[in-house]
Amino acid sequence: MAEPFTVDGKTVLITGANRGLGEALVAEALRLGADRVYAGTRQAFAHPDARVTPVLLDVTDVSQIRSVVETIDEVDLVINNAGVAAGDAITSWSDIESHVMVNLRGPFEVSNALRPQLAAARGAIVNVLSLAALASVPMLAAYSISKAAAFSLTQAQRAHYARDGIQVHAVLAGPIDTDMTRDLELPKTPAADVAGSIFAGLQAGHDEIFPDPFAQMFADGWHAGQLKQLERQNAELLQVLGG
Repeated sequence: MAEPFTVDGKTVLITGANRGLGEALVAEALRLGADRVYAGTRQAFAHPDARVTPVLLDVTDVSQIRSVVETIDEVDLVINNAGVAAGDAITSWSDIESHVMVNLRGPFEVSNALRPQLAAARGAIVNVLSLAALASVPMLAAYSISKAAAFSLTQAQRAHYARDGIQVHAVLAGPIDTDMTRDLELPKTPAADVAGSIFAGLQAGHDEIFPDPFAQMFADGWHAGQLKQLERQNAELLQVLGG
């Protein structure tokens, strides 16, 4: 369990912030009292709330990430929400690579670039993943592969960033009612509900946040399960070996 984290009075950066879950996360952060929200998007947009600072941020563009980071003196919470999902049959490496660039390298580069500011604030990172990180969805194979890798990244960041007082959380969501899942014929949770559950999970100090009814079926088993215990044991090796 991590320490409880609230956004009241804090500065937050959210990627993929102009629609879907990202838009809902911005709204929820404001509702909970965030002082400033940096809303990262690939295209310029305006927001009616003066607390929101839109920033052009393509998470696949390292130079753009660095330029944005140079304008941010302090940040308490980074939510790596930008993502891509497309159907494929994994017949081409390019299918996988395009997903990896957004869903894996994006969170890596953004978190790494803002690590000094997060360390100064003793802040937190939230990587928005999916239950597909734990059990592949074959019709979204490249997406599932990239999210599984991003979950491993999250666990590694959690162990390494703990030295700087930074908490790292994974959101393991089921289907969310956004443009990304528009063509999937299955029950979906409204983005606003998921956003509220993500911040509630932060407040509760959960390393892994299961933010919707479908995902919550797996929460108790995960939190008390052997794989979670193994992760903690592996993290302890980092301290023992001084890696």
